[in-house]
Amino acid sequence: MADLCPPYAPFFGFAGVSAAMIFSTIGAAVGTSKAGIGIAGLGTFKPELIMKSLIPVVMSGIIAVYGLVVSVLIAGSLKPDGYALSAGFAHLGAGLACGLTGLSAGYAIGYVGDSCVRAFLNESKVFVSMVLILIFAEVLGLYGLIVALIMNTATVDMTC
Repeated sequence: MADLCPPYAPFFGFAGVSAAMIFSTIGAAVGTSKAGIGIAGLGTFKPELIMKSLIPVVMSGIIAVYGLVVSVLIAGSLKPDGYALSAGFAHLGAGLACGLTGLSAGYAIGYVGDSCVRAFLNESKVFVSMVLILIFAEVLGLYGLIVALIMNTATVDMTC
């Protein structure tokens, strides 16, 4: 029984909390910065289009919220005593699932946002396509959130 709940088991749970927050926030930061560069370029030519072009920046921020939600849920499941090693690994996997998909979604939103905002400067018909592609990029992070939630709820029975 003692080897199923070693004292270092919560380390893996906290590593999952960190992975969810750090990677998803890096993805959101990259997405915001890349899309912001495109918006800054657009703003010098057509300032009236800036508000419509903020969609990629808002969507990048949502990616960071996914990581925050998962990290709070995992941290709420951590206990100082009776925390199984299997629960630690499951929480690490949940954090990595959310964090790494958030990282990839942030990159996708950033690159698509930058390119589409610059194209929106020349052709207004690009706007609908931009929003659709950004939604598909955002769904990558949403899939990671769903997988992390499933993995976190599976750890309810993993106690010592």
